[in-house]
Amino acid sequence: MRFFDWLAVWRAGGKAVFLSPGREFPSERLEGLIIGGGDDIGADLYGGEINIDVRIDPERDVLELELLRFVIDTDLPVLGICRGAQMMNVFFCGTLFSDIRKMPREKTNIRTVLARKIVSVKQNTKMRDILGQDIVRVNSLHHQAVDILGKGLSISACDQGDFVQALEHNDKRFFVGVQWHPEFLVFDKHQQALFRALIENALHGDKVDTASFRKTHSPAL
Repeated sequence: MRFFDWLAVWRAGGKAVFLSPGREFPSERLEGLIIGGGDDIGADLYGGEINIDVRIDPERDVLELELLRFVIDTDLPVLGICRGAQMMNVFFCGTLFSDIRKMPREKTNIRTVLARKIVSVKQNTKMRDILGQDIVRVNSLHHQAVDILGKGLSISACDQGDFVQALEHNDKRFFVGVQWHPEFLVFDKHQQALFRALIENALHGDKVDTASFRKTHSPAL
């Protein structure tokens, strides 16, 4: 997964620096943030139902929430992918469906890396401006989903089962999240436009010195 993230950023003209719990925070100045896919978000963070059959990563949860707190006041551009979009929602006090696999919604359980799920993009949203399409076909690897929307966020795309597939923050320069994995759709220029939009916003914004974050961030996370 990391390779595809790196590739998407590189193709868009950026340089990816990977952050993970337990490692020293890099010295580079941040210009933007991608929160990618991965294990489930801990149910305790949003008051959800605990499921012992899934993998969680509490250390990563803590790191990503700290990173969001760090960048939100500086208005750095943020792109959330799958788990990342869910974390963005949780950060703004939203909630998640812990497991949608048994929910009786149309085409809920499509699970594929291929672009088979149909998603409708709302007009007058950043997502519509970026993708340039009203209907997109995307992949689907998730079993958690956004339930109650976080404060200040708006829905910018939904699937045929009426699950949130993209969200954004209206008061931020670039704060968008998608439930699918655009980094895997390497031949789809519309999906790669998400990374180009992130890089363009990063290039036209301020760089943030990470010294203050490095002082407060514990490698023991």
